[in-house]
Parts: sequence; structure tokens; C-alpha cells
Amino acid sequence: MRTAARFGILALLFLAGCGSEQSIGQGETAEREVVVYTALDRQFSEPVLRAFEQFAGVRTLPVYDTEAVKTVGLVNRLVAERNRPACDVFWNNEIVRSIQLKRDGVTEPFDSTWLESFPAPLRDPDGHWVGFAARARVILVNTDLLPDESNHPERVADLADPRWRGRAAFAKPLFGTTSTHAAILWARDGEASLEFWRAAMDNATMYAGNAQARDAVADGEVAWCLTDTDDAYGAILDGKPVRMIYPDVQPGGDGLVLIPNTVVKIAGSPNPVEAGMLMDHLLSPVVEGILADSRSAQIPVRDGIAPPAGIDPVAGLHLMEIDWEAVADALSPSQQALAELLGERQ
Repeated sequence: MRTAARFGILALLFLAGCGSEQSIGQGETAEREVVVYTALDRQFSEPVLRAFEQFAGVRTLPVYDTEAVKTVGLVNRLVAERNRPACDVFWNNEIVRSIQLKRDGVTEPFDSTWLESFPAPLRDPDGHWVGFAARARVILVNTDLLPDESNHPERVADLADPRWRGRAAFAKPLFGTTSTHAAILWARDGEASLEFWRAAMDNATMYAGNAQARDAVADGEVAWCLTDTDDAYGAILDGKPVRMIYPDVQPGGDGLVLIPNTVVKIAGSPNPVEAGMLMDHLLSPVVEGILADSRSAQIPVRDGIAPPAGIDPVAGLHLMEIDWEAVADALSPSQQALAELLGERQ
């Protein structure tokens, strides 16, 4: 379904789902607004927020992150504002720091029309967060530099393989989905996972973010990188000489890593009713479909929503089983160890 058609359906769903408590009263003159911090790239999140404004009559006041400190900057801001919250809704582009915000007392439970439609592992049992619209951690290969597909990397671990010395790249593992990926590996392997990152830093080039690593591949600076589906798909749409590979899905592999977006309600938010309206909007099936249709190629986590048309489907592939609470436990020790490791290399 085309994005415009999805927005039309979204309008009908939104109007049908708004109860009397949420609707704008007759004769109401004060402008309603909602403050949303969003870690999803502005080019993808802004159209969804603008549609909400159009359908709900509520002005959104978005605060976006920067690529260099992906997600972390907004999370730190939310913690700093905990006693005097300025934000209503946090649209996170990953999941672990949403769990951390719950543990830090920054979030509160919420209800939504769509909660029961999500898989149980992507719903906080206490109602503080919901995961939707995932990205996969993928390998992006420059096909001019590596024309033979039989010679392409197939594992995340290949970042540390001496065969690829000086020819591979990854993003700094202190921010964004790379930091989430690092916490996933720590949750599974403990301190031993640090050996992988130490070897990767010796073997491959580290960039500030996934987009920069993607650009290095697209421009032929390196032969391949570890990045996310949205960054990889952007290079494909731009006609770059690249191929996207789902790593670790072969027999005996670790499994493909999927990292969902999450949405949380900030405790004591200044606009709680409008926050609930926006969260219902973000969690609607049509928005998940719009994100799948977009250049970001977000992967729906619910059945019945068409996957992105421009990338291979993940249905039926070997996916890594992830205990997100354990990953949240692993975030702090993994980040501290990696920061120390990076400090040694400065």
C-alpha cells in the first residue's frame, strides 16, 4: 500500500479510536500540544508527527537527536529533567534505554488501543514501553570492491577477521544501535565479548555512527561495514554499488539481530491526555506500515502488516533470541568497559 493511502486510513482509524476524553471540546480555543523527544531520524519521524497534527488537531513539539550521540543525548536529558519533566512522549529508536528509563523512574505505565496486538516479548509487563517497527543489524558490501558474492562476509564476527584488515567498518559502540548490539553480546558472553570489540578496533575502521560507516562503503573507502537496514536501504535507493546481507542466519549462526523502536510515556508529563493520543497514533498498524514503506524500511513486528518492499523479508530467517531485560542489565558494564577500551586508544 502506498504511503498516501496509509495516511488516509490512519485518519479514519484515529478518528474512530478517539474517545470523548481525548477529543477536542466544542468551542475550545486553547491550542493543544504535545512534546515528543525522538531518536528516530528526523526525515522518517517528522512526516508521522505532522500527520498526527493534521488528524488530531494537536501541535507536536519535537526534539530530535544528533547522529553522533544517537539516543544517548536524549536519554541523558530525560534523566536530568526527571523532577521537572518537559517531555510527554519519548520515541526511542531502540529498546534498551527505554527499559533503563523505566528503572530510573522516568516513565510511567500507559494504555493504548493497540497494546494487545504486539508480541508479548515486545510489551513491558508493567506497561511502561512497547516495541514496534524494528531494524535489523546488517552487513553492507561495496560490490565494485567485492564483485564475487561467494567472497562476501556473512558474520558480525568477520569484523575481527584478519582477512578483512583495513577493509571493514563499524560505528562507535557507545551510541545508537551499535551500543545496543554491544550490550546484547555482553548479555550473552559477558566480559569475553570485549575481546571481539578489541579485535574489531584493531582490524576495522571505526566511524562516529552507522550512517558514516554506510557512506564509507557507498563511496568505496572500505569494502563493507556493519550497519542497520535503514542506512543500508538508503544507499540502495541512491543507486550506490552495494549489497545488503543478513548476517549470522546460516545454520549454526548466532541469528539475525532485530532492534525495535519503542515508545514510552514520561512520568508527570505536562500534557498527559495529548501524550496518550500521540502514543495511540505511533502504535497504530498503519504507522508501522508507513515506516515500512518509507526510506527507512522499518520491519513490522506484528502479523498482517506488509514488510518493506525494497529489502528481503526476515520471516523464516534464523533470528537471535534476545532477553531484553538481561540486555538492559548488560548496558552499563558493557558501556563502561568499552569506554575504557576506547580511552586506551585515544
